Amino acid sequence: MNIIEEVTKLISKPVTDAGYIIDEVMYVKEDGNNFLRVIITKNGIIDVEDCVTVSNIINPLLDEADLIEETYILDVCSKEKGAE
Repeated sequence: MNIIEEVTKLISKPVTDAGYIIDEVMYVKEDGNNFLRVIITKNGIIDVEDCVTVSNIINPLLDEADLIEETYILDVCSKEKGAE
């Protein structure tokens, strides 16, 4: 199982239980920084507060599971931002 699959498995239920849908999980390197990008959607418009809510749900799970050895930035964003 790769890192994206492991992260998706770890966070799917808590995110879904909070009323959000995970559209995509990516682990990418941009400008020398590693990003764990979680793209979310829901019924209705995603705003900054939604991204903060989901980030607050998954951040402790990721810290506890410690799946990624490298330093990374967690980026929770909407599908629209992820498509840019």
